[in-house]
Amino acid sequence: MSSSSRSNQPLASVGWEPRCYRSAAHDTWSFGNHPGARALADDYGWQAERTLLQMTRRAGQPGLTQPTLEPGVVIRTYQEGDEAAFLQVNAAAFAQHPEQGALTADGLHERLSSPGLGPEGFFVAEIDGSLAGFHWTKLHPDGRGEVYVIGVTPAAQGRGLGNTLMARGLEHLAQSTRGADVLLYVEADNEPAVALYSKLGFEITQRDVQYTRR
Repeated sequence: MSSSSRSNQPLASVGWEPRCYRSAAHDTWSFGNHPGARALADDYGWQAERTLLQMTRRAGQPGLTQPTLEPGVVIRTYQEGDEAAFLQVNAAAFAQHPEQGALTADGLHERLSSPGLGPEGFFVAEIDGSLAGFHWTKLHPDGRGEVYVIGVTPAAQGRGLGNTLMARGLEHLAQSTRGADVLLYVEADNEPAVALYSKLGFEITQRDVQYTRR
C-alpha cells in the first residue's frame, strides 16, 4: 500500500515492518501487534496511530442472499473503458483514505496486471448507466479469497449497493476458491463497517498497528 524503506531501529526482531519514511516522522507496522512490539514501542517512544483489522469469513458458511436490484441498477464486471469513471468513483468513495483514494490510472493498471486481481473478479455497479460503486476481489496463492476493496459513492449510499456488491463478490470467491476462507482489512475505528462485516459472518482474526515516532 505504501512504499517500503528500511529503518535502523531494532524492531524487526519482534515482527515489525517499516513501511515508509516521512520528514520529521517514522511510521512502522506491528503485524499482529505482538506484546513484545508494544513493549518496544513504549521503550523507544513510539505511539499507536492506526489499527487495521483483518477479518475472516470462515469456509463453510452459507452464501449471502442476493438482494433484489432496484430499477436501473446493473452489476457487471469491470471492462475496458471503465477506467475514468472508476477512478472518479474510487476518489469519491475514499476521499478520507489517503492511500486508496489517491489511486491513479497507472496504479490501476498495475493492480489489474497483478496476480489474483484480474477483471473477472472486479465488479462494478451502475445506476442508470453511471458507475456508482464497485467490489474488487482478490485470489491468494494459498487458495483464500479477499474482499480487496469495496466502495460506493456518497451520493449512492443508502440504496443497498454495498450489500449487493458484497454478495456478488462473495459468490464469485466461493466459486473461485471452492469455498475457502475469505478475508478483508478494515480500519478499526470504522465501527459501522466492522459491525456490518460481523453481521455478514466475518470475525476479527488479526490486529495490525501502525506506530509513529515524531
